[in-house]
Amino acid sequence: MPQPPMMHPPAAALVEIRTTCPSREAAESLAARLVKDRLAACVQVDGPVRSTYEWRGDIETADEWRCTCKTTAARAPACAAAIAAGHSYETPEIIMALIEASEAYAAWVRAGVSDTPGGGG
Repeated sequence: MPQPPMMHPPAAALVEIRTTCPSREAAESLAARLVKDRLAACVQVDGPVRSTYEWRGDIETADEWRCTCKTTAARAPACAAAIAAGHSYETPEIIMALIEASEAYAAWVRAGVSDTPGGGG
């Protein structure tokens, strides 16, 4: 069966990227790095969350901390790449979804990931 065509949202569209980390410290470090590098305007860290999954034939359970990153479609690939590059997991969770937000918040996110510092609030 043919695959549906890939969607290519406008560069200014908002994207939420979720990942999990093995510790609060790792999650907070990732959050600070993504915001400092202007790949995300905001990263919310919550947890622990309890994850159950199959890994290499075994059922595993782990406490993890979830990071929810707010960025734009233009910055999402670089943000996802930075998450993957600096992650301790062999296969980190990286889930991306287009989101809608109030115009004021959307403008703040766009400013927060622009190349010009000082746009965030």
